[in-house]
Amino acid sequence: MPAPNQAALDFLLTRRSRSAKTLTGPVPDRDALLPLLTAAARTPDHGKLEPWRFIVLEKAALTRLAALVPQHGEKLGQPEDKIAKSQAQFADADLAVAVISSPKPSEKIPEIEQVYSAGAVCLALLNAALAAGWGANWLSGWPSHDRGFVSEGLGLFENETVAGFIHIGTETSAPPDRPRPDLDAITTWVSA
Repeated sequence: MPAPNQAALDFLLTRRSRSAKTLTGPVPDRDALLPLLTAAARTPDHGKLEPWRFIVLEKAALTRLAALVPQHGEKLGQPEDKIAKSQAQFADADLAVAVISSPKPSEKIPEIEQVYSAGAVCLALLNAALAAGWGANWLSGWPSHDRGFVSEGLGLFENETVAGFIHIGTETSAPPDRPRPDLDAITTWVSA
């Protein structure tokens, strides 16, 4: 039998994202953030392509992004409440890391596997932040899928997309646990 890392397993069995609305300062500085990014970059990466990158968004950058939300939302015909919610996601934040899916040309590694790897980076960064004692939340929303917004606001290349915005800060309240999936309903055991 393998020797378990019980502390790591206990963390994974009880981990819980923190609402971005409840996060405040202080936020991790560069020295505190680098180990979290390092942990996230250890994500499985078939072919060692590194089909993702990070954009660390500090307060001034988040304020700038918040100011872009209304004009892009109006162009898309988004309702006012959705525009306000997305604007607050940036305006109320003190730090977020945009995980950018940046697929590389490859004859061996399908693009979908590279996109999955970027999603895994989001979860790895979220878990690293939580394990380090920070509050953290993985958000997206319509701005992350709007080509105009991500081009103007983040300078993404045409082949790049936002896999997620990982908000990191000091939690002001721990949320209650939420209902979890029924494993019997989602698991099929195949023995032959």
